[in-house]
Amino acid sequence: MKKILTLSLLLIFSINSFSQSKEDCLSNLSIFAEYAKVKNYDAAYEPWLEVKSQCPKLNIAIYVYGERLLKSFIKKSEGNKRDEYQEDLLDLYDEWLKHFSKSKSGKNEMGKILAIKAQTMIDYKLADNETIYDVYDMAFTNDPQSFKSPKGLYNYFKIYFELYKENNSNVSLEKLFEKYEELTEKFEFEMEAYTSKLDLLLKKEENNDLISARELRNKKVYEVNMIACATYLNNLNAIIAKESTCENLIPLYRKNFDKFKSDTVWLNRAASRMDSKDCSDDPLFGEMVEALHQLNPSANSAYYLGLLNDKKGKTKLAINYYNESIKLETSDLKKAKTLYKIALKFKKSRQYSQSRSYALKALKFQPSMGSAYLLIGNLYASSANNCGTSQFEKRSIYWLAAKEAKKASAVDASVRRIARKTALSYEGRAPSKTDIFSEAMGGKIISIKCWIGKSIKVPSL
Repeated sequence: MKKILTLSLLLIFSINSFSQSKEDCLSNLSIFAEYAKVKNYDAAYEPWLEVKSQCPKLNIAIYVYGERLLKSFIKKSEGNKRDEYQEDLLDLYDEWLKHFSKSKSGKNEMGKILAIKAQTMIDYKLADNETIYDVYDMAFTNDPQSFKSPKGLYNYFKIYFELYKENNSNVSLEKLFEKYEELTEKFEFEMEAYTSKLDLLLKKEENNDLISARELRNKKVYEVNMIACATYLNNLNAIIAKESTCENLIPLYRKNFDKFKSDTVWLNRAASRMDSKDCSDDPLFGEMVEALHQLNPSANSAYYLGLLNDKKGKTKLAINYYNESIKLETSDLKKAKTLYKIALKFKKSRQYSQSRSYALKALKFQPSMGSAYLLIGNLYASSANNCGTSQFEKRSIYWLAAKEAKKASAVDASVRRIARKTALSYEGRAPSKTDIFSEAMGGKIISIKCWIGKSIKVPSL
């Protein structure tokens, strides 16, 4: 009987203690969160430590605000104290992973948290390149879905490149290219996701459908992320540029061709790299494309066959392959990308009408592709001296070019800055107000023939 009574009392005491402890945790959570919101981290510190210690699974705010708190202390501290706060911050990320590796909706956030940890290690110089790379690699290997930070993805490759430059035995030129392709594909995947969302909003705007305040906020977020992705992808390309020359690529791919000639992923990546670096004149490129098309006829292989025939001057056959490439592609965004690449090829060979045609087709699949509008504007500007019967008419073509650049600025945040500069540049080359007055052309319509086939209304004075 005494035993039962003792156990009952212990149980009651434990329940009361747990209840009291939880109440204390909730109270400390509330206190530290309120102080943290107004950046009074000194007052937030003690209740934060208490709740983190006693109830680490209570709320994700422990880690979100805790990170800000510790970074503030690091900024204001020196010497051993600064070192202690830095160690506490790294420990915090590990605890964050342990207790909140998933979001409220159940999505894994391991990649996101590890990428933040790796960035912190860079920011405060807390580890060598190999250690930082391992953290990034764990994030990318185990949870690429939540590892979306453009800066993080860029630094992941930058650290790997630095290891290559340090002659790290684990990083060969071949592995460097493989990592580059993986991360380029990841950037493109994230950009496609933002593009799809932006295109839906653009279609709503074009249809004069009501757009909510939340959708407008989301649009700004998508645009900011698109700009970040485009910027860091360009930086990534700049890093690899000196290594990915035809002099390096061709011997490397030739050495590995027999080994990987049945691997569609390897063939796709190698052909893409050779194409982007203008190494497609080498016979190896043709061998890769033929092998790829035999293994698995795809949008990519058809596009490359079109490119090969284009170089041979077989334009009709090239166009057939280009069109086959579009038919084989299932993704609208990838169709747009392929159509744009075809448009660029036609521009390079000075087939401006064909180039514009494919750029317009690209815009049907991706209305937010500002680069396609910029291309069309460039085609017009490049033809200014060859179209029109008078000097005034020739220069008026720049108004057409400026109009396309302005369209690019309106739909695509990733090219907005360059598009605005380009539009101003074109307008500067168009007839001035003095020209319009002296020629008595204000408000008149000019019909531009040649391949352009457009009418231009001269601004009224």
